Amino acid sequence: MKTKITLLALLFIGLNVGFAQQDEECINKLSIFHEYVKAKNYDAAYEPWMAVRNKCPKFNNAIYIDGEKILNHKIDNSAGAEKVAFINDLRKLWDERALHFASKTPKGEYAAKSCQLMYDNRADLKKTDEELYKCFDDAYHLDKATFTNPKSLYTYFSLMVDLYDAGKKPAADLFNKYDDIAEKVEGEIQNYSEDLNKLIEKEEAGTALTKKEEKYKKYYESYLKAYDQIASGIDQKLGDRANCENLIPLYSKDFEANKTNAVWLQRAAGKMSEKECTDDPLFFKLVNAYHDLSPSANSAYYLGILKDKEGKSNEAIKFYEQAISLETDNFKKSKLYYRIASKLKAKRSYSKARDYYRMALKLNPSSGKPHIAIAAMYAASANDCGKDNFDKRAVYWLAAEEAKKAARVDPTMSSAASKSATSYLHKAPQKSEVFSSGRSGQTITIGCWIGSSVKVPSI
Repeated sequence: MKTKITLLALLFIGLNVGFAQQDEECINKLSIFHEYVKAKNYDAAYEPWMAVRNKCPKFNNAIYIDGEKILNHKIDNSAGAEKVAFINDLRKLWDERALHFASKTPKGEYAAKSCQLMYDNRADLKKTDEELYKCFDDAYHLDKATFTNPKSLYTYFSLMVDLYDAGKKPAADLFNKYDDIAEKVEGEIQNYSEDLNKLIEKEEAGTALTKKEEKYKKYYESYLKAYDQIASGIDQKLGDRANCENLIPLYSKDFEANKTNAVWLQRAAGKMSEKECTDDPLFFKLVNAYHDLSPSANSAYYLGILKDKEGKSNEAIKFYEQAISLETDNFKKSKLYYRIASKLKAKRSYSKARDYYRMALKLNPSSGKPHIAIAAMYAASANDCGKDNFDKRAVYWLAAEEAKKAARVDPTMSSAASKSATSYLHKAPQKSEVFSSGRSGQTITIGCWIGSSVKVPSI
């Protein structure tokens, strides 16, 4: 039996010559506790695991991977002082992992995990919001690149809002932290979207994904859903605290001190644009200072907004086009195309808007928003496009097809897009109408700005 356990350990950790010199007791007990963990018998795994942890802390990273599962079980099944001891021991375990397996322990990720553990058990640990916020803030600045957990990013910002509401943080800190977290979340969305886009493009070209690619696709979609929820969550948490009544006096007061700070100007102009504070003269002041200091895609876009406000649509379009030409990042350029398209859509310039939406899709094919917007424009034009009632209502089939594309490519809006498609289909000719029309299976050409065709369902 002893030989069998040793062989299992050899297979599990892939021992090389160096490992062969390790304590045989650690080899045997590692195999024992790992088998218990696989069977989810964490209580039985605890004693042999602790023995290996204490005697051979550098032996194998399984000590820390399995140990996390064991201690989480202990935390979930204990109370009072015993629970607090297990919580503190899990935090200690992560410190030990960082010491002995630094390359496998990203600093920001594990520091955030430690903070999240304290936050989730703050009542037992008697931690204040100030202490918890400092923990997350230290972790964020320790290694921002690996501080990526969606839940922890939300908790970090939520604590800032709570401290602001309690009068312990000023408005400037609140808005700056919102921008920090929002930009971080946007960066993660971009990373996963770009990875997902490659797979979407392959599928759209008619090539089946491999099993490995299918697995990665689900992984990317899962994280995009999580970050989309967090993006919505931090917006809801901020709420109307960032309204024009609060933003304008704050930015007016700080303008002189920051008029040569491009990042501050960009964030201030962006926040005022986002919150529809663009009628205030301060927005004009911010945008022009930003564009003079650091001409960029963002500053050109904001100048376009100013021209739109003045009713100078042609000049606005020129600035929007300039914004696109200045942007070198395809993901960000896609967002610009989408924003400009939405402005054109609001003016019912549907044909031009569709061109911009399609450019957005070309650069970011895993986004469903352009598809949904195009579908909405088709539906809004149903009464204007078609020779008779049947042809006009056939436009809804086209709208449904577009909405289905959104459901297919965008994991963050698959449910909403599917509901939109169903709604459009209910407005299209039904089976009895198709039968009585005698047009089953025919192709209908849709005129006006749509300039497309749709096939009548066969019955």
